[in-house]
Amino acid sequence: MHNTGADGMTADGAPNGVDHEFLALERELAVFLRRARASSGELAREVHPDLEPAAYGLLVRLADAGAQRATDLAGFFGVGKATMSRQLHALEGLGLVAREPDPADGRAVLVRITDEGRERFTRVRTARRAQYARRLAAWDRTEVAELARLLHQLNAGQEGQEGQEGGDAP
Repeated sequence: MHNTGADGMTADGAPNGVDHEFLALERELAVFLRRARASSGELAREVHPDLEPAAYGLLVRLADAGAQRATDLAGFFGVGKATMSRQLHALEGLGLVAREPDPADGRAVLVRITDEGRERFTRVRTARRAQYARRLAAWDRTEVAELARLLHQLNAGQEGQEGQEGGDAP
């Protein structure tokens, strides 16, 4: 049991009744997310100096999943059509994505990553993966696999929650 002060805080500064494991998780996730946001900006600039950090995720999605409708991309990222349209327009202006008719529905348009976009994105992704390998070189492979499994579990749980709550923008 922790001693509680008059301010409702324990002796170690935690709010009364808060699970310390969750406080530690919150701290570590905050550091991780802060670094991930900074890294996203760096990765975007490496792909193209004028690429917005948020648009880097669009390239990831298009490279991994292939051509998609803008409305499907907006739904995947939990953003509005106007936001998606603005980001896609910027990517198109940089020559990183192109729009083409949907062969399954002539009225619809698909967005795909261009050859130049794929080359730039792949170069940056390969360098990032090499950086992960260097940073985690001292880790046992089973620890890396366990971290990946736990992050997947966390992400899958978030996707379920966002579907129930209406989702948040990335």
